[in-house]
Parts: sequence; structure tokens; C-alpha cells
Amino acid sequence: MPVVVLRWVSNSNQNMLVLSLILYCMLSIVLVSSSETQTETGGGGGGEGGGSPVCAEADRASLVSFKGRIIKDTTGILSSWIGRDCCGGGWEGVECNPAGRVTVLQLQRPATAIGDAAADGDSGLYMKGTLSPSLGNLNFLEVMVISGFKQITGPIPESFSNLAHLTQLALEDNSLGGNIPPGLGHLSSLQSLSLSGNRFRGQIPATLGHLTNLVQINLAKNSFTGPIPPTFQNFHALQYLDLSFNMLSGLIPDFIGGRYLPNLTLIDLSNNQFSGQMPISLFSSPKLLDLSLNHNQLTGIIPVQVEGLKSLTSLSLSSNRLTGHIPISISRLHSLWYLNLSANGLSDPLPSTLATGIPSLLSIDLSYNKFSLGKVPDWIRSRQLRDVHLAGCQLSGTLPSFAKPDSFNSIDLSNNHFTGGISNLLTNMSSLQNLNLSNNQLKADLSEIKLPDTLSSLDVHANQLTGSLSGSTGILNDRASSFLEVVDVSNNQISGGIPEFREGLRLKVLDVGSNKIAGPIPNSISNLAQLERFDISRNQITGTVPTSLGLLVKLQWLDVSINGLTGKIPNSLLGIEHLKHASFRANRLCGEIPQGRPFNIFPAAAYLHNLCLCGKPMPPCRKSQ
Repeated sequence: MPVVVLRWVSNSNQNMLVLSLILYCMLSIVLVSSSETQTETGGGGGGEGGGSPVCAEADRASLVSFKGRIIKDTTGILSSWIGRDCCGGGWEGVECNPAGRVTVLQLQRPATAIGDAAADGDSGLYMKGTLSPSLGNLNFLEVMVISGFKQITGPIPESFSNLAHLTQLALEDNSLGGNIPPGLGHLSSLQSLSLSGNRFRGQIPATLGHLTNLVQINLAKNSFTGPIPPTFQNFHALQYLDLSFNMLSGLIPDFIGGRYLPNLTLIDLSNNQFSGQMPISLFSSPKLLDLSLNHNQLTGIIPVQVEGLKSLTSLSLSSNRLTGHIPISISRLHSLWYLNLSANGLSDPLPSTLATGIPSLLSIDLSYNKFSLGKVPDWIRSRQLRDVHLAGCQLSGTLPSFAKPDSFNSIDLSNNHFTGGISNLLTNMSSLQNLNLSNNQLKADLSEIKLPDTLSSLDVHANQLTGSLSGSTGILNDRASSFLEVVDVSNNQISGGIPEFREGLRLKVLDVGSNKIAGPIPNSISNLAQLERFDISRNQITGTVPTSLGLLVKLQWLDVSINGLTGKIPNSLLGIEHLKHASFRANRLCGEIPQGRPFNIFPAAAYLHNLCLCGKPMPPCRKSQ
């Protein structure tokens, strides 16, 4: 510390000047000393982050307690939670305000793990544990996101109702369960609440209706029961309402839409058990863009007031019990591009105004109603559409041609009475991905069919198709598209053999059952590494079951029944650990059934009518076998 030498001067003015200098020096000493002390201790905003606020000890303790409840973390996120300063930027998913209080906790499963088949197992990226009540002590928390961790279980702690500053609570796609704590209704600042993709049950608490600032609520994909609480009419600012994939029941309340909830842009009540008629108020929502009520038990007609949804872009009312006609007023929905009215009891005639109405339409599904259309309407054939689904609409004659075929993504004309060939339909279908022509009376040689290179799913089962799968013109020849994932040609009159399969094919489903296919199962079947379903039943297949079949580790369905296969069932098939169904019935197989799961626990019917199969679940083998 500097030494100050004082000397008194007789002149009073000089004395005042000296005194001022002394005070200035002493103040400088104090400031320098204070600055040095703070630098040494990491205080005053100069912590581990080099200018970031120092984490409040109470908040740090709450986070550490949460970490303690996570008994396993393979994501590596929580391994960054070390040191005393949770606000320095080193604690992944944690953000603080300038005072060192935690305001954001955002923990999401890494995007690279999405789609990983083992993501929920020990080899995936996950956290395992429960939510600590200590998180309810983060008094300044504004955002809490903990999502994508299917091994985080248990309830939402009651203490979360103390998070008075919370504006966003997202606990999506975990395995949380129990009831929603009624106390969450105390979070008056909450604007977004998402608890989708968990295992919550019971009724939705009425106290959530106190969250009058909510803009978004998503409770989808749980097991909620009972009605929509009447208190939801308080959500005057609500824009997004998703209660889909639950077991909710009762009437759709008449406060949804209209003057109570005037700002809604999305309503998804699909895949529940709602009954009764659709309330007229539902169609007084001028801002609504997306309305999904499919897969319920709704009755009555589609109200003429549907034209009130002037901004609507997507309407799905499929799989209900609606009757009557499609109202003419639906033609006035100028922004509508997706219309799905399938699987109801709607009847003829279609409104003539559809020929010029709904100008934005791209996707239409009228399948499985009581329509007897006879032919595909001209207004459908002439438009530039993306998806046309008219299954079970009593269509007949030859397959239609479309004026603008290059725009199509998906066509479903199954369960009708079409005859003739297929080739004309596929002309210039340069973008087609899904084609379903099953259950018609189509007669065509597979050699005539040139599949679009973009096709991923082909279903032509239950027709009268002939020809071969293999050879230079077969649909599974060596030039088969690598995009092809589903091929179902079962229940036809196809002959020839099963082709050799090259590497690189993405087939997940191959069903050639109930045809006249002969010859062996090729060893190259192992090249179909993505295959999940393989059905060659009711053919004339001979030879042995190749050991290479055991390399199809993703296989879930295997049916080789009613053929002429000989030899043993190879033990290599024990490598197919996720097999749910298998049938070797009615062949000429002999020897011990592979003695391991699941083959030794399948029902005996899966092995009956062979030469001499033995071992569980069949009778024990003799020593000579």
C-alpha cells in the first residue's frame, strides 16, 4: 500500500489544497485495493466467464440437485456442469441474467440422435432419472425445456408451481407420468405450455384455465381422459391448441372458436373419443389455418358455416361418423390446400362448385365414404394436384390419365373396380412416391410396368397381374430404384423366381405371397439390410432356408409358409432378435427348431405340417435328429 506523508503549511489556502490532495490519494488507494480484492475472488462480474455474472449459490445448488437425480447421462450435457459458476457459459443449457440468477434451462436430446433405433436403449443418447423438486427453487427461471429423454420418468414436481417468472414450460417427449399438478395453474406469466409425448393420465386440471396469457398449449400424445375443461374459455390469447392422441371424450365445447378464442390458428383434437356434432362456433374462427378433428366419433353433417374459416389451409375430418353431403360452401375456402374427408358416411353428389372452387387445393382424400363416383371427376383429373386418394369410391373402367401428372406425390385408387393395364397411369409421373392400386381387377404383365425412379411405395396386391419379378424387365431387377421401400404384389398370378438382390436397396417391406413364384430364396436376400417384413407364403418356393436370412436383423415379420422348402431352419436366424411373427407351416422342413427366443416361444402352429420339425414348441427331438 502507498505511504502518504503529511506536512502542514501555515497558509490556509495551501492547507486546503494539501487536504484535498490527501483525500484524493486515500480514495484512490481504497478503489485500487477493492478492485484487486474482487479480481482475486472472482466477484463483481469478473468470474470464470471473464465478465459474466457469478452464479447465485442457491441456483447452483438447485441445478446440482437436478443433476443428482439423473442417474445416467450419455449425452455428455451434464458433464459440463462443473465448477462453482453456472453462469460463466460453461454449463450447457444454462443461461443467467446480469444479477447471476438462472433464467433459462434448456436441455434437449441432441439432434444427431433423432431417428436412432437404439435411442431409448443403453446404446443411444439419453438421460435417465427423474425431475428434481429443487428446480422449483429457480425463482428467476423464465424458460424450462427438458425434452426428448424417454428415460426421464416420474411426475412433474409440485414445486414447479413456484416458478412465478416462467413464460415457457416444455417437457416434451419424455416418459413423465401421473397427473398434471393443479398448481401449474398458478404460473400466471406462462405463454407456452407443452407436455406432449409423455405418459400423463387423468383429467386435464381445470386450474390450467387460469393461465390467461397462454398463446400455445400442447398436451398431445398422452393418456388424458374426460372432457375439455370449461375454464379453457379463458384462453383469449390462445393461438395453438393441440390435444390430439389422448382419450378425451364428450362434446367439443362451443367456446372453441368464435368470440371466446378468436385468435386460434391451429386446433388439433384428432385421435380422441369426442362425440356429438361439431359446434357451429368452431367455424367462426377467421384466423384458423389448421383444423384436425379426425379419428373421433363425431356425428351429424359438415355445417354450411364451414365457409367462415376464410384463412383455412388444412381441414381433416376423416374417420368419424359424419353423414350427408359435402356442402357447397366448402368451395369458398380459397386458401385450402389439404382436404381429408375419408372414412365417414358422406354420400353423393359432390358439389358441382368444386370444379372451380378451392383454387389452392393440392391434396384431396374422399376415400371410404358412400360415394359412387363411377369415374374420377374431370375437375380432379385436370388440376395440378399433389395427392389424390379415392379408395373405395366405386370407380370403374380403365385407370384415369391426369392432365398434369408430373405434380403427383401420392395416388390411392385401391378398392375399386378398375380393369386394364397400369402403364398409361404412370406416364410422366416423374415425382410419384406412393402408388396404391390394390384390390382392383387390373390385368397387366409386370414387364409392361416402368416404375418412376422416385417411387418409394408400390401396393398392387389383389389384382390379376402376371409376369415375373426378375429378369431385365422385372420391377425388382438390378436397376430397381434405391428409393423403393415397400413392394406388395401379393395375391396375383406372378410367376418366375425371386430375383437376386443387389446391395444398396432400401426395401423395408417385400410381400409376394399367394402367387406362382418358384425356385429358391437367393442368398443375396441378406443385401436387404433394412427389411422388416418378408412374406413369400403360398407359392412354390423350393430349396433350403438360407443361413444369410439371419443377417436381416431388422426383420419383424417372416412368413415362408405353404411352400416346398426342405432341410433345417438354420440357427443363424437367432440373430433376428426383434422378430414378432414367423411361420414355417406346411413345408418339408426337418430337424430341431432353433432353441432360443423368439423361435422356441412361437406357437406350435407356426411349425405344423412339416416333415419332422422338433424341439420347443414342438415335441422333443429324438437323438437321431
